[in-house]
This record gives sequence, C-alpha cells and structure tokens, in this order.
Amino acid sequence: MKDISLDIAVPPDAEAVARLQEAVDAKKCWRCGCLHSSLEAIDRAIPVERRSSGLADVIEKARTRLVPVQYDCLGCEVCYPPLAMNALQIDAEACPSEKVEVRSGWPPLPGAYTVLQYQAPVAVCTLTDETLAVSVAAQRWPEVSIVGNMYTENLGIERLIQNIIANPNLRFLILCGADSRQAVGHLPGQSLLALAQCGVGESGRIIEAKGKRPILRNISREMVEHFRQTVEIVSLVGETDLAAIAQAAAACALRNPGPAVPWLGGQSVPIIPGYLPDKMVSDPAGYFVVYVDRPKRRLALEHYQNTGVLDVIIEGSTASELYVPAVERKLVSRLDHAAYLGRELARAERSLGTNELYVQDAAPEREPIPAACGCGTADC
Repeated sequence: MKDISLDIAVPPDAEAVARLQEAVDAKKCWRCGCLHSSLEAIDRAIPVERRSSGLADVIEKARTRLVPVQYDCLGCEVCYPPLAMNALQIDAEACPSEKVEVRSGWPPLPGAYTVLQYQAPVAVCTLTDETLAVSVAAQRWPEVSIVGNMYTENLGIERLIQNIIANPNLRFLILCGADSRQAVGHLPGQSLLALAQCGVGESGRIIEAKGKRPILRNISREMVEHFRQTVEIVSLVGETDLAAIAQAAAACALRNPGPAVPWLGGQSVPIIPGYLPDKMVSDPAGYFVVYVDRPKRRLALEHYQNTGVLDVIIEGSTASELYVPAVERKLVSRLDHAAYLGRELARAERSLGTNELYVQDAAPEREPIPAACGCGTADC
C-alpha cells in the first residue's frame, strides 16, 4: 500500500469528519472491515500531529466503537469510510470495489431463491408469496444474503435448513409473506416456527407442527439442532410491507453475533452433472408416434412393434390420459423411454392448448463426432 504521509498536505477535512461521524453513528460499521481498514489507512497517511482537532476527535470516537471484524464489506449503497478517505485524498482501498454476490458452491442445493451476497447475516423467506420474494430481492438491502420461497412443511424445510447452515454468516431468518392456506394444509411457516420452538422427535416429526406431513427424513437431528442453535427466526408471517421487512433486517444486522461455528456434517446428497447417452437404445416393447388432432381437440398415441406394425392407438385430451394406459398395457419397458414419452406428451398437450406447432422430437442422444473425412463415422 502506498505511504503518502510525506507526499500530501492535509486538505480541508470537514467532509471527512462528517463521513466518519456517520460511520460512528452506524452500528453496522463498527464490526465492518471497511471502517477498520480505513482507520488504519488514515493512521499511515496522516500523522497524529498533522490532524485537525475535529478529525482527531472523530477518529478517537470511531476507535472506541470498534468491535472485532465480522464481515469484510456489506456492500452498502453508501459506504462512509471510503468517502472519508476520498475527502482526505488517501489512495488506499478500504473495501472491495465490487460487491461479493455469489460464493461458489453455495447454496449447495437448488431452489426457489435469489442469492444477493455471501457475507450478509440475514436470510428472508417469503413462504408461498413469489411476488414478494421478487420485490425483496430487488431492494438489495446490505443486510440480506438470500431471498426465497418455501412451499412445503417437509422437503421445503429440509432444503432451507441445508442451504442456510452451509453459510455460517447467516444468523437470522425472517419469515414473511403468506403461509399456505389451512385448506391446503402444508403450513410451512407454522411448521418451521414449531421446529425452532420445539425441535423434532425421534421419528423426525416436527413437534407441534400443524402441517400435513411435517416429517424430516433427509436431514439428521444433529443438523436440525445446529440450525436451531445458530439461526434466529424472526416471524413476520403474513407481512408483505417492504418497509417493515427492511426494518426487521436492519434490526437483525445490529444484533449480528458474527459467523457461527461451521456445520461440519457435510452434504450427503451427491450432485452429478447431467449427460446424454452415446446412442439411443430401442425399447423391446416397441415405439410411439404422437399426433395432435386439432379438429377433434384430441391427442393420439400410436404404438408400433419394432417390426413397424401398428398394434394400438390411444386417444385422449391430456397427456396423463395417454401415458397411463400405455404403462398399464406394458407398451413401454425402459425407464428412459417412459421419460421420453412423458416429455413428448406434455409438449403435445401444450400444443393442443396453445395452437403452437407440434413436431415430435427424436430420442435424446449425443451427436456423433464428425470424422476427418466428413463421412460422419467417428472411427473411419
């Protein structure tokens, strides 16, 4: 870092004093690396005897507020310490020039969420309110790390817990938006609050949860207890006002105890890359041709033996009306063929409803590697 203590005259510092005073008044700055590093840079650049009384006083105030660094930078819309350094013409970096948004490998599981920044202490779950999730994510509050939805009282809670404890910086979870209706019965919000209050039983059932099947089968009780001990849930269930959610997030950040002890239990579910087969394997049971009969507003599924003989036609208006009898009559025997059939019938059903053109796709396989001679045979 450049030492410019001998290169510059002390400029008028009223602006710097004002900006540092704002950092002194903002509790989030006390534990932020931006303020810590800025004060160090000022010490190197401007000796004590060359500081004005106002600058010396505000620096002393700032030092009395400092607590151990808990985050390098929150990426605030207005960052006071760098503004003070700019006013003092100090050429040093107080915080990253670009906000850290995504941490490779986190969250470990996919889901209905938007990642904003890794080091912020607050997660926001808008439950079943997708519109609210979009609105909250768009605010990009510096205290908020991730915003997402949760729809079920079992798989949804499991996924939320695994993704949150994978980031030790997350110490608060704000629940807001609408919980699923009583008629639906999932009640993920109520179930998660019950988990925080009461935990889970031996069978993995969330104690006092009112959802349909609040049983956690894919995470351990140890993982649940780690979540309960390290993450505080703030209930704003039913709240949709952005100002109220922002106020809650800011209040959480002021109480941030710093990163938790990392969860060392690991992720037991492997994540593998998808791929296509080298070549299509025929189904011994035969093959299908899918038609969209627009005049009749029907779908037609023709089944052929591998000799090319048509042996049955199934008609219906929805995909399920076709694939159910196809499976029951054992017209499909390979799982990959069944998956392909389901995809094509779904495309055909959508085409019937939208009047889009439907052309049946070929079964998936990797494209052959062109030979050097251009004959299309890889081993030519």
